[in-house]
Amino acid sequence: MLELIEVKPKGEVKRSVIWLHGLGADGYDFEPMIEAWGLADELGVRFVLPHAPRRPVTVNGGMVMRAWYDIYDLDFAGGEDRRGLQEAEQHLLELIRREQQRGVESSNILLAGFSQGGAVALHTALRFQAQLAGVLVLSAYLPMAGVLDAEKRADPARLLIRMDHGDRDPVVPFTLAERSRQLIEAQGYRVEFHRYPMEHGLCPPQIQSLRNWLTEHLG
Repeated sequence: MLELIEVKPKGEVKRSVIWLHGLGADGYDFEPMIEAWGLADELGVRFVLPHAPRRPVTVNGGMVMRAWYDIYDLDFAGGEDRRGLQEAEQHLLELIRREQQRGVESSNILLAGFSQGGAVALHTALRFQAQLAGVLVLSAYLPMAGVLDAEKRADPARLLIRMDHGDRDPVVPFTLAERSRQLIEAQGYRVEFHRYPMEHGLCPPQIQSLRNWLTEHLG
């Protein structure tokens, strides 16, 4: 089991959000924002914030850091770390099972992630056959897009997908996010897509929108 931290309600846990951080960060990255929202107590939500394993990352000169999978180059011309993505998917499935064992049905579990974490959340949600509460994809993209048609398991009529992206993102280009959205929609899924005038991160209007969205869909 991965190391993790949790933001949890004082009372009964009714729902769970498993939130994956980006490359080189850790589970503490989004904790202040989640604490400030106050949704744990307001909605009875347990936020599960795991730390990715440490591994060498090729695009960063082989430096060891927390990463869900390896990245060979930023334009993906060198291919993708399929094995690393599958390992990350298994880590996330283990966290989903853990929430189920603690009494939260999968339909009340929402997956979320930023950048590399968002890619893992999206990758996993599209391959998860049981109903989820949704998937929130921030400044990320669809990995292993070429095999989605063969590997997708989620019901297009039941999977709630929100993607947010900055139109000045120098790390994950906006065009890649748009292409990811089109590929997902071509498989019959509906994507709620939000474009923001920002780089690779979050902005204040988006943070308020995310709080409202989570309240609407988890409340």
